[in-house]
Amino acid sequence: MVAVANPYAAQAAAEILLAGGHAVDAAIAAHAVLGLVEPQSSGLGGGAFMMVYERESNTVYAYDGRETAPAKIAPDFFVRDDEVMGFLTAWQSGLAVGAPGIPALYQLTHSKHGRLSMAKNFTQAISLAQQGFIVSPRLASLLKRIQSVSRLDDNPDTAPYFYPDGKPLSAGVLRDNPAYAKTLQNLAAHGPASFYTGQLAGEIVAAVQAEPNPGGLTLEDLANYAVIERRPLCASAGLQRICTMPPPSSGLAQIMILNLYDQFTTSSEEPIQIDALVDAQRLAYADRDHYIADPAFVSVPTDQLINSDYLRHRATQRHQPGDSPVPGDPGQLLNNQSIIERWGRDTTAEPAGTTHLSIIDQSGNAVSMTATIEAPFGASRWAGGFLLNNEMTDFARQPKLGGKALANAAAPGKRPRSSMSPLLIFDQNNTLQLVAGSPGGNSIVAYVAKALVGTLRGGLTPQQAADAPNIIARGAEVKVEIATDEGVAYAARLRALGYPVTEREGENSGLHLILVTPEGLLGAADSRREGQVIAVP
Repeated sequence: MVAVANPYAAQAAAEILLAGGHAVDAAIAAHAVLGLVEPQSSGLGGGAFMMVYERESNTVYAYDGRETAPAKIAPDFFVRDDEVMGFLTAWQSGLAVGAPGIPALYQLTHSKHGRLSMAKNFTQAISLAQQGFIVSPRLASLLKRIQSVSRLDDNPDTAPYFYPDGKPLSAGVLRDNPAYAKTLQNLAAHGPASFYTGQLAGEIVAAVQAEPNPGGLTLEDLANYAVIERRPLCASAGLQRICTMPPPSSGLAQIMILNLYDQFTTSSEEPIQIDALVDAQRLAYADRDHYIADPAFVSVPTDQLINSDYLRHRATQRHQPGDSPVPGDPGQLLNNQSIIERWGRDTTAEPAGTTHLSIIDQSGNAVSMTATIEAPFGASRWAGGFLLNNEMTDFARQPKLGGKALANAAAPGKRPRSSMSPLLIFDQNNTLQLVAGSPGGNSIVAYVAKALVGTLRGGLTPQQAADAPNIIARGAEVKVEIATDEGVAYAARLRALGYPVTEREGENSGLHLILVTPEGLLGAADSRREGQVIAVP
């Protein structure tokens, strides 16, 4: 089964599985298509986290294809004349571009798990790029909405592609991309070297170093990029074992939330006990914001934050509804050595230009992959038929608060903190139970947690869990999606309990889930986007 954010990409993945491909082959095929038809969310110019499950060996792998900071970056690179650059300016600058990770991630995961050739995996994406794809309503709508704030319609390479004759592409028109086809053909024939060195690398650097606000990415930064194979972060929550990406991902927040939710939950006839979910999120977000960063640069207390003793203690620090949550101090509790004052408080925002795909192949192998270029359409800079990321805005633009450095401040070669949380979840028999993840910027943590609680605790189907109202509790404010009567009721209940509620008409989740049941696989594609689930015979 495949659950992917666009029908073209879902079909590409399904065809690869029908041809005998591994889940990793299908993920590469799907993502290569997504980079073409959903360029606002991810692509070759961005990065990703990929979790892989090999059923035969019962092994989980975690691959970090996150973008890295240029060697010339400094913690205050977004500060000008003692003023922190506004997000819109930073987002559209060359300063925001990090070395992309996707091509290297394709290569490494394919070499370890792939069954089909890379050329085969790219077949559908190359064909669509050459012959054209039908522009979707979501892509057309975003191009129209973003025109007034981005440089997508000003930059010389992106303007004629996305805004022919000065007008945004309309839904239903045919759009080809021969440059993208050529880039994929070169990747298939020559591997990542065709991306990270040579002519294309020069085009990437030129795009980054163009005015306004040119960045410092160099050919050396590209040539030095490498994917990191990390030790998967696995821990128990009730009867489940949750496996996710370790930092700089925020996957550990899912382990924290589900454990805290279980401690807060009382008997309830509701599938999701709203106040328990809100308070579990508030505590986990506070810890995530304070401690999580690139572990190569910061001592991240990963094991302490998911330690069962700490989580039991953290549950006793449940805040009053109107209070602003503060981080806990696992070092003090577990080792009698306080660690909370190492870092200043950090609330870095992460806009929602991301995608997620979930795949299980015919052998029972699985992939959970979340990919991004950061904000919609990345930095609006272009090379080789694809957009470049603005991932450096995921670092703290203000490097110090209260005189203290932030864990997520920028540094050369550092990977910015990410809310992306791809998950592989196993039952008490260590059998794969759920493949899950979502896009959504810093709200990813909340979106995924809602889906886990709904499916694993509330008895909801994956589709019901994905479509349930989103509730985001980061800080004192609780954002509640009120697009349905259920959401309106949630908002009213939380407000009555004393929570400061902000009502939201829509949330940018894109949950893609596959639940393994005794009767077969149940999939879900978030109805807020254009995803599709395909069951492969």
